[in-house]
Amino acid sequence: MIGLKMEKMKQIENYLDYLYPDPKCELHYTKDYELLIAVMLSAQATDKSVNQVTAVLFARYPTLEALKDAKLEDIIDIIRPIGTYNRKAIYLLDIANTLWNQYDGCVPNDRKALESMPGVGRKVANVVLSEWFHEPNIAVDTHVDRVSKRLGLAKEQDSVLEVEKKLQKLYKKEDWSKRHLQMVLFGRYYCKSQKPLCENCLLRNICTKKD
Repeated sequence: MIGLKMEKMKQIENYLDYLYPDPKCELHYTKDYELLIAVMLSAQATDKSVNQVTAVLFARYPTLEALKDAKLEDIIDIIRPIGTYNRKAIYLLDIANTLWNQYDGCVPNDRKALESMPGVGRKVANVVLSEWFHEPNIAVDTHVDRVSKRLGLAKEQDSVLEVEKKLQKLYKKEDWSKRHLQMVLFGRYYCKSQKPLCENCLLRNICTKKD
């Protein structure tokens, strides 16, 4: 049984390495706070749509100081295309002011501090800690959750936290951040929610998805 599980994981890892040998986060950012805000905005939105609005947002407010003083209605107008924009605009200004007033304008390398900010839950914190601070983490978004369950790495009823814990046990810690990105990209472009590209998938033999 253990041998079969190891063989299965090797098959998954080899395929992910083949598809995405050097995976990258697809959100656009150049500063720590830009990454944090972009990841917060990406909840229930595509990276493409977030990149479109942050391009306008960060051009109009090129510094954290400028951003924290922006008018709420102006932020709402900019991020309107991504949905739930009223709530996210409030979160955005709250985060900018918190960073400015409490953390000297820098994103803290501290999970508890990050998760205390509005709109920043465990997934957002995991992405920031992994992407900016290069700490091993697995952030479970909708893609990672779906792929994990289709490949039998987690049960259908598992919560996102349960999925995260199971993936942490299955992957080597030093690979967590890479595997997270690979699974995001695999779920986004291959193992899609609707019309997944199953026909040529080399993991089809272990997939639990019913056609």
